[in-house]
Amino acid sequence: MSVAGLLAACSGGSDDSKPAGPGGAGKPRTGGTLRVGALGHASAITRDPHGTQANESDYLLLALVFDTLMIPGAKDSTVPRLAASWESSKDLKTWTFKIAKGAMFHDGTPVTAEDVVWSLKRLRNTPSGAARLPGIQAKNISAQGTDTVVLVSDYVNADFPLMTRFTTFVMKKGTKDADLAKAPGTGPFKLDWFRGGNARLVRNDKWYGPDVYLDAIEVTMFETPQAMANAMLAGQIDLASNAGAVAARTAESRKDVQVLRRPNDMAMPIVMRTAKGSPFADERVREAMRLVADREAMVQQVLSGYGTVANDILGTGDPDYAKDISQRKRDLVKARQLLRDAGFDLSRTYELVTTEDISGLADSATLFANQAREAGIKIKVVKQESGAFWEKTWKSGDFFTSYWGTNDSVIFFASKTMVSEAGQNEAGWDDAGFDAAYRKAISTDDKTKRAAALKELQQIEHDRSGYLLWGMADGIDLAASKVQNLPKLPGYGRVQLEGVWLR
Repeated sequence: MSVAGLLAACSGGSDDSKPAGPGGAGKPRTGGTLRVGALGHASAITRDPHGTQANESDYLLLALVFDTLMIPGAKDSTVPRLAASWESSKDLKTWTFKIAKGAMFHDGTPVTAEDVVWSLKRLRNTPSGAARLPGIQAKNISAQGTDTVVLVSDYVNADFPLMTRFTTFVMKKGTKDADLAKAPGTGPFKLDWFRGGNARLVRNDKWYGPDVYLDAIEVTMFETPQAMANAMLAGQIDLASNAGAVAARTAESRKDVQVLRRPNDMAMPIVMRTAKGSPFADERVREAMRLVADREAMVQQVLSGYGTVANDILGTGDPDYAKDISQRKRDLVKARQLLRDAGFDLSRTYELVTTEDISGLADSATLFANQAREAGIKIKVVKQESGAFWEKTWKSGDFFTSYWGTNDSVIFFASKTMVSEAGQNEAGWDDAGFDAAYRKAISTDDKTKRAAALKELQQIEHDRSGYLLWGMADGIDLAASKVQNLPKLPGYGRVQLEGVWLR
């Protein structure tokens, strides 16, 4: 969305800030416990709101207990949450945020600017802090009075509010790492108990936001989508979050189960390390790999048709997504020629590391390996345990699968994963042209100049980044018929369950 649109969303209190969901027939009913299933692995559990949340179950819990400054909206990509309003200086470098009136922690103490400043500084000092607060140094985050926070960017950034969604969870000032498991949040639910990835949350009656109808939410962690779907169909849970295409096919004939489909919800790219020393450092090799993929076959076989073909550009739901960039198609002849020109070693077997964190991820690696064989490329798929993958492979491996559960902003992905200084730069990509296009795009609120810079940025990403984005998976939730007003927003929006009620 445009900067003008972003600024127009700053009034706070709009209906756009409330969860938007399908169904919801009749008047909302207060009470009841929603039993939710979410994917996760015991080895990857984290209780740190500023850590890497590899588990969907952890992310769901944190999003319900803690609030971010902003959240995605149904009409605007960025709407108020803990920050009720925001404004920028004329040079688009200084951003001022006002804390929502009545916001307090679960223990009854009010949220102050000092709490927010402490939390943002803690976030900035994490290993991926530069990506989560791009352009912001910890020393340039300060409080003004009790309810105002000021952040000064190193460079012009008209899109900064967009980048405060997802990870800017706020904790009480001075919270120790040893106390994270029981730290009070500000969100619509508070923690009752947590055991081995499973948890019970109860309604926070002092929440400053819209009405919360559920008495409690119980979260059960499942290690596979199939186990979660089976529990849903057996009536053991009321909601299977992000259950995947196979579960959707199984449930479609059940009249007692809702199948909620969020188009183009999740990116599952194959990542190729671009740094010197990697077999994929030569951009001709990366282009060959992209030409090897039979995208239509992958969407049909891996996603069972619950998705769409992608074009190696992250952020396909962005209104400024460049649909006029030529769609890359399979071309084995050109791929073989590029590999010969680059001197790529076809006698070697290359390991493609994947996990089973989400439905279809490992299947995508296996199918791509089979397709690559037709171009003479030998690929061995290695399934890695989730905890080991995030600790040892992600951001350092040469060739691996990744996934991102958000899709609404090209700039968001660029800031988090592709500019050279990004803390989550998965491919180790350092491209001066891309960095320059990114800076041009975020440095103006002129729609024409912004659109031109975004087009240039996306063309560079399409041509030479470390991503092979073959398709976009639909997000699929299964829910019992009694579950009403489930969020239909993608990414972070889908874990905003505070507006749900039980019929």
